Amino acid sequence: MVKQLRQSFKSGKTKSYQWRVSQLKGIAKMVEERESDIVQALYQDLSKPPLEAFVAEISMAKSSCREAIEGLQDWMKPEKAKTGISTYPSTAEIVSDPLGVVLVISTWNFPFSGNAVVLKPSEIAPATSSLLSKLVKDYLDDSAVKVVEGAIPETSALLDQQWDKILYTGSARVGRIVMAAAAKHLTPVVLELGGKCPAVVDSNVNLEVAVRRIIAGKWQCNNGQACIGVDYIITTKDFAPKLIEGLRKGIEEFFGKDPMESKDISRIVSPAQFKRLVGLLDEDNVSDKLVLGGRRDSTRLKIDPTIVLDPPQESQIMQEEIFGPLLPIVTVGNLKESFQVINSKPKPLAAYLFTEDEQLKQDFVENVPSGGMSINDTILHVTVHTMPFGGVGESGMGSYHGKFSFDAFSHKKSVLYRSFSGDASLRYPPYTPKKQMVMKGLMNGGLPGMLLALLGWSSHNSGTKS
Repeated sequence: MVKQLRQSFKSGKTKSYQWRVSQLKGIAKMVEERESDIVQALYQDLSKPPLEAFVAEISMAKSSCREAIEGLQDWMKPEKAKTGISTYPSTAEIVSDPLGVVLVISTWNFPFSGNAVVLKPSEIAPATSSLLSKLVKDYLDDSAVKVVEGAIPETSALLDQQWDKILYTGSARVGRIVMAAAAKHLTPVVLELGGKCPAVVDSNVNLEVAVRRIIAGKWQCNNGQACIGVDYIITTKDFAPKLIEGLRKGIEEFFGKDPMESKDISRIVSPAQFKRLVGLLDEDNVSDKLVLGGRRDSTRLKIDPTIVLDPPQESQIMQEEIFGPLLPIVTVGNLKESFQVINSKPKPLAAYLFTEDEQLKQDFVENVPSGGMSINDTILHVTVHTMPFGGVGESGMGSYHGKFSFDAFSHKKSVLYRSFSGDASLRYPPYTPKKQMVMKGLMNGGLPGMLLALLGWSSHNSGTKS
């Protein structure tokens, strides 16, 4: 399969503007015409509410296609680059070359968010994986864009192949496996891994608005199963009771008095993930910190929106990415202490701050390293395609979205153009004293330095002859 794809790439057809636009239009048409099938598959895999599926999957995919179609011609144009006296006369440009045969290993929680030459959907979302395999054949060029379904053996077989780039979305543990496999072939990678994304909440906020946006970035977002979802909150000891009460009211407003019966919240994706989350909640010195929720139903793979107050920092719920409906709240004496809490952990994919304090905003941006940030909101920064989306440190490497996606899968090739005129003997042997003097003057001071050297003056000494 990889050999066939390389032949398609080497034929040159995938490099043309016309072919690229045709594939983008194919994706847009696929999402438009098969929207109901996509929504149904997402419901089968996650019990994902139709509106949430439309916002996070359908609308985002359409928007990405639309922007790429509008911008592609300009993105493909070579960028002019300045040249210096050492190459005079000359012109230069930076050409964006497609890398070649690319592997994208997508995750189960937003399975329609990526597509490339070879797409490996997650086996944990089987309905979506099966649908995607069928739709790609129907709407895209099957000789250059393929879907490979399967589990660990199929993924391992793909990773044994030589690719020109790999994009992986998922856990840091699997990210290390992907990166190790890529290293055997010196294949570059983009890793989007997640981490423990904090939300710092000041006491001066509009509580009603802040609570709504936190809920949107936690339980409304795949029921916490999202790499950029709020993983834990940091607030002051004095404000915590008010914030918890606000969250309780907000959860009831959004999901009713019994969230376990709500049709507007996703379920846990698999029994294995359910068991892991229950383990986090039932750990010693964590279960007794429960202040809201905590119910679970293993037959339906459902867990209540759950809040835990001040679990120990060494507990698993505070050490690993939660990726579910459990929300720890950590209290501090003052919000400046929150920086130390955040920076004691690996750099997150996203960090959030709710405050009216302009100095605190500035300090947060300057002192909290993360892949991206939203101030006074959650997750929406990833919808802005003029900004790159990606991690840093253990939350990932590389970035994409909009033109950044184009750049991520292109090699920036430097090209210098010269004519046969202006070929000075100065650069060639024999290196006479005069040539050395002129060359040093040229390298030290450009054209003025060369002229000074020819006149016998040093550009470093304006008052003394050399």
